[in-house]
Amino acid sequence: MASHKQNVVGPQIRKLRDKLGLTQEMFAAKCTVMGLELTRVTLAKIETQLRCVSDSELWTLAKALKVELKELYPGKR
Repeated sequence: MASHKQNVVGPQIRKLRDKLGLTQEMFAAKCTVMGLELTRVTLAKIETQLRCVSDSELWTLAKALKVELKELYPGKR
């Protein structure tokens, strides 16, 4: 069975998180403090494009990464 990517932002989220020197655990905790209940496992699924991301989640992820929303999309940097 072919796998289908569930989001286009996952790889960029991982890259930006790494750039900030945050582990998945640390970044998930930061998002949770900001109001987005996120576990390390859920973040891993987002980063590997196995989980869809809602528009409200994108907003918080961008804010936690200290970037504009458009920075999460491929080719929009």
